Amino acid sequence: MALTASRYGKGRVRVMRLARDGDHHTPRELSLEVMMTGAFDRAWTSSDNRACVATDSVKNIVNVTAAKHVEADKEAFAGHVAAVFLDTYPQIEEIAVEALETRWLRHAFSGTPHGHTFTRDGNGFGYVRIVASRGASILQSGLRDYTFMKTTGSGWADFVDDGYRTLRDTHDRIAATSMDATWTWSGTPPDYAETNARVLAILLEVFGTTYSPSVQDSMYRMGEAVLGAIPEIADIRFTMPNKHYIPIDLTPFDVTNGGHIFLPTDEPHGQIEATIGRPPKV
Repeated sequence: MALTASRYGKGRVRVMRLARDGDHHTPRELSLEVMMTGAFDRAWTSSDNRACVATDSVKNIVNVTAAKHVEADKEAFAGHVAAVFLDTYPQIEEIAVEALETRWLRHAFSGTPHGHTFTRDGNGFGYVRIVASRGASILQSGLRDYTFMKTTGSGWADFVDDGYRTLRDTHDRIAATSMDATWTWSGTPPDYAETNARVLAILLEVFGTTYSPSVQDSMYRMGEAVLGAIPEIADIRFTMPNKHYIPIDLTPFDVTNGGHIFLPTDEPHGQIEATIGRPPKV
């Protein structure tokens, strides 16, 4: 039988490059597929792997190239990755690099673009729920899958050291979440659409402009701010799963990360939930 076509490589190689200019950060997040075509047929036909490049090496090449080209746009970065393979491995005849970009939009507060707060392009879904009977009804509005991030101004420290802990304390990390938020109306606002937009603006401002020692802390203060500003809302419920960005160790390749290269992952993720309501009337 003839082997008429073959290629192999690595899929879903996820990498975040974070360019830092003081407090002004620029995130560039990609998920890449890198596929090699060349003199690899004997791996299929003769159990001979001597020409094969490990797919783990493919991932490492992407990460090392990311560290060397933090500020390249996605087109130039794909070209840099392809060049490493063609320059390093004579057995490769063709390299195909495809990448999907997660586009982060810089958020602005009071018309001023913020240095390290971002929302995902094409973001989220509006939500409404009503439960009605002849005697009463409960109306809720909210957001689903609204994704936002700050690239500094967040930490996670002083948590339980129980013999299972492997995370180190940190006072400077990327904080990102894909939020579901639901608020319950106790009154009718002047305009639902405008008030809903105001809720989102308050949530983002608290999250993006204040230091967060935990997602729990930000969540509580976000809810507090909404209830303090909008009397027609009785409570607000949050589900905020972590979207993790893990610094990649590049020391085996004699490359310093310097807080620029991260592995984006959301499996498994921290799942943080709470409802913030008004105190009962005495």
